[in-house]
Amino acid sequence: MRILKKILLVIIAIVLLLLVVALFIPRTYTVTVTETIHEPSDIVFNYVKLIKNQENYSVWVMQDPNIKMEYIGTDGTEGFIARWNSQEDGVGEGEQQITKVTADRIEVDLRFKRPFESSQKAATFVQPLPGNRTLITTEFYGSDAYPMNLLSLLIGRKMIRDAQTKNLENLKKILEK
Repeated sequence: MRILKKILLVIIAIVLLLLVVALFIPRTYTVTVTETIHEPSDIVFNYVKLIKNQENYSVWVMQDPNIKMEYIGTDGTEGFIARWNSQEDGVGEGEQQITKVTADRIEVDLRFKRPFESSQKAATFVQPLPGNRTLITTEFYGSDAYPMNLLSLLIGRKMIRDAQTKNLENLKKILEK
């Protein structure tokens, strides 16, 4: 019985310690990934500003061959909405809406419905480099309530960074063909 009490006390102490640590972890964060693509910036940007093209390079979309996509509006313009619904927990259900498009930047609002409800923001922008090359940058702007900010630090941000990295690798392969 004493061993059970000690084990229980250790578990409670660990949980309390993690909750205290979470108090000091920022609740907002940005995950940034870049890649250089050997194509002019206008070609790269004109491809990525079309949300439908994500079907060709997004690891989340490609994770489920049975994903149901719905598009509302004119792709590549402010107000365009792409909705997805997947039975895969890693993909879930949600939508993204283009909120701003400039000559070199596209911003979207992400609204997740399942497996969890959340609203986040993301942006993709390009910068021309010498030699008809382009530096493409993706940014995910996250915000997590306490104590979920601890899980985000330990798991979520790495998962997002890994997915963004793979997305840009896939995009590079497509555009450099």
